[in-house]
Amino acid sequence: MQSFSFQTTRSVLSELGASAKIGEIMAGRGCRKVAFVTDETILRMGLAQAALDSLQQAGVAVWVFSKVVADPPEAMILGAVEEARAEQVDGVVSVGGGSSLDTAKLLAVLLNTDQPIAAMYGVGQVTGERLPLVLAPTTAGTGSEVTPISIVTTGATEKKGVVAPQLLPDWAILDAELTLGLPAAVTAATGIDAMVHAIEAYTSKHKKNLVSDCLARQALELLGGNIRTACSSPNDREARANMLLGSMLAGMAFANAPVAAVHALAYPLGGHFHVPHGLSNALVLPYVLEFNMPQAQTLYAELAPIIFPELAGKPAAAQAEGMVAAFMALGPELGMQTRLSEVGVSHNQLPMLAEDAMKQTRLLVNNPREMTYAAALSIYQQAL
Repeated sequence: MQSFSFQTTRSVLSELGASAKIGEIMAGRGCRKVAFVTDETILRMGLAQAALDSLQQAGVAVWVFSKVVADPPEAMILGAVEEARAEQVDGVVSVGGGSSLDTAKLLAVLLNTDQPIAAMYGVGQVTGERLPLVLAPTTAGTGSEVTPISIVTTGATEKKGVVAPQLLPDWAILDAELTLGLPAAVTAATGIDAMVHAIEAYTSKHKKNLVSDCLARQALELLGGNIRTACSSPNDREARANMLLGSMLAGMAFANAPVAAVHALAYPLGGHFHVPHGLSNALVLPYVLEFNMPQAQTLYAELAPIIFPELAGKPAAAQAEGMVAAFMALGPELGMQTRLSEVGVSHNQLPMLAEDAMKQTRLLVNNPREMTYAAALSIYQQAL
């Protein structure tokens, strides 16, 4: 019998309009003033308004931090901590994408400890507890609302992760109203990101388990069955709700059966070229799948008909290869960029990317096939 542990966010609320209940939740935790972490676009679009109004109605004061940018820099996070300390907040709320949620998780921890952020990088390094924390994603992709992980850009381009159970929030709020009208390009990229989370959890070398496998399969059924509708009909509430659920389930899966080479090769693209994380994953996904095929063919064959029902009934090898081909076709179908050259990468920059990818040892150890510098370089060359 396999031994494993499993942890996730303690409470989830999935409901249209659920963000209007955030004030009640934070007041129930005894919060008097919260840091509200988001970005300028979310504020401008009015997506945060229901949550902000609910906090006001519940008698909870709000300090808004809206300086979040993609691939959150360490300096930005530390600046937020300094400002929030001056505001004497006693809780943290975030309505936003993965960068906002990751920032909020670290803010909730850093505000309640003297431990420096540099000492938190890695797995299980956080000491102490965090402030009350509620997260409401506005994209169906990162699954950050149910993962004990925050990714930080340190220095100019390198990304590091903080992985600790303290980063799991008290509540994950899944409100499909927050994702209505999301542009097709963002919907596609974040949706592929969530699918990668589920696929890599299902093939994770050391920690995959029965629970994470169940979550990954259900996530892929929801994501694969709704991503096209969510892109073509951006106000379809059912498709949007299913994408959010799929993203959350994939997040639960990879939080316990960690991701691997797709993410390791995607991170340098975000660090050096500021390619959105979901698109970075999509650009390298088919080539990493092909590289992993000798060790992961059976597992890929199990997933293939769940994501792409037209592959059902075929021999296992044909299903696995068919999944790679189907992902190759899905990008153009959804209007995504599909080549590294389209996002500003040139041939002479590939060795730099491969070197940086090999630094992601926390991720590469989970890959079903050992990744080498030569293999990483070859994958980038194929994706160029």
